[in-house]
Amino acid sequence: MSECNHDCSSCSQSCSSREGQAPADLHEELNPLSSVRKVIGVVSGKGGVGKSIVTSLMAVMFGRKGYHTAILDADITGPSIPKAFGINEKAVGSEAGLFPVKTHGGTDIMSVNLILENDTDPVLWRGPILAGAVKQFWSDVIWEDVDYMFVDMPPGTGDVPLTVFQSLPLDGIIIVTSPQELVSMIVGKAVKMAKLMNIPILGIIENMSYYVCPDCGGKHYPFGKSRLEEVAKEYGIDILGRLPIDPENAAACDAGKIESLVNDAAKEAAEALEKKISD
Repeated sequence: MSECNHDCSSCSQSCSSREGQAPADLHEELNPLSSVRKVIGVVSGKGGVGKSIVTSLMAVMFGRKGYHTAILDADITGPSIPKAFGINEKAVGSEAGLFPVKTHGGTDIMSVNLILENDTDPVLWRGPILAGAVKQFWSDVIWEDVDYMFVDMPPGTGDVPLTVFQSLPLDGIIIVTSPQELVSMIVGKAVKMAKLMNIPILGIIENMSYYVCPDCGGKHYPFGKSRLEEVAKEYGIDILGRLPIDPENAAACDAGKIESLVNDAAKEAAEALEKKISD
């Protein structure tokens, strides 16, 4: 400590000089023309659990409640949100900033596929550039009068999720999982990251939880019986809902018609989330 220059902004050490100081605010500023009331991150500990469809369904369900919703697609290397909503046009901008593309149902979308020349062009960027793109989607885009913004994050705990946690004023996160044996460990990583970053955990949604037989109406569990209650209790988080395996969901996403879906399970999850936020 003899070499201390008393400039805490350039030092990571914990000492008496730092006591009583408020932590540095790393949040990126919104565009002056933007207004976003609530920001909810949608995270998963691993890929392939349906995080993007949960993000899309929450935005759709909240939109049906009369809220103006938006999706910031932070999964820069694997963007899928525009396709699910049937968006083919590109984002345009002005000197004031970049404008999100509005879906048929009124949800504002910003995704890297809306600025690439071709949707199939790979994004060959390293971590810092990916993180910078996410920051620009928040600060350079004009988000007009948004009630609820859902941030679709890439899986894991790498550069981009860390950037979202640090740079965006998250009101909380939803953890998306599936009924598999490794679910407890995977959920644990997401929970611990959120707690380290002091981000509230709004709850957990289990996707691909079961399958309803069209003939007998019975529930079947192709991935094994759910352990969601056990996992939620272990980490002290609320269960927001369980979404079934439904071929209509996949068909709607492929056709760009997710806004036309009638999904009672997603509606119930959205109602539980709305109540959790308002509590």
